Amino acid sequence: MIKIGLTGSIAMGKSEVGRILVGEGIPLFDSDREVHKLYDSRAGATLLQPIVPEAVQHDKVDRRLLSETVLADPSKLSRVETVVHAEIAKCRDVFTAAAESRGHAIVVYDVPLLFEKQLEKTVDVTIVVSAPETEQRQRALARDGMTQQKLDMIMSRQIPDQEKCRRADYVIENSSTLLALAERTRAVLDEIKRTHRL
Repeated sequence: MIKIGLTGSIAMGKSEVGRILVGEGIPLFDSDREVHKLYDSRAGATLLQPIVPEAVQHDKVDRRLLSETVLADPSKLSRVETVVHAEIAKCRDVFTAAAESRGHAIVVYDVPLLFEKQLEKTVDVTIVVSAPETEQRQRALARDGMTQQKLDMIMSRQIPDQEKCRRADYVIENSSTLLALAERTRAVLDEIKRTHRL
């Protein structure tokens, strides 16, 4: 089974590339979605209660309060990430085993911090989605609840786009239309299949 690590800095278009790959029949593990599911569960609340009790409300993790808490005390962020990432890794293993049992030859892991957390070692191929920084900032700031301070904090924790592109096996540029993005994504997928004789 070929494991593809899909990444890209905030607002680059990574999720859109993920949707295109799903449309091509590739199972996709969305790390962010799994984190949100964890935060909305009693298990997630129990997991984070000792670290950020102020962010746990009604047996769930309130993402707005969590964001405010780690902005005010960044030392808590690494502790939250450690326990959350361990839990998500378990979910990813279950997902992979299920996809393999259904006969899939390729899976995609959508992981925002793939290189930052050295998770490129857990995949066979890496894809980075990239776009000009001005477009990136415009897209990010248009999101609900995004502020300049929050965006700066997120970007400060991410490896610069240029470095991600240098490390990646494939780079998909997202600087024009959705149709062009789909064409580039399918071309990369075809190349991966040819390389791995699938």
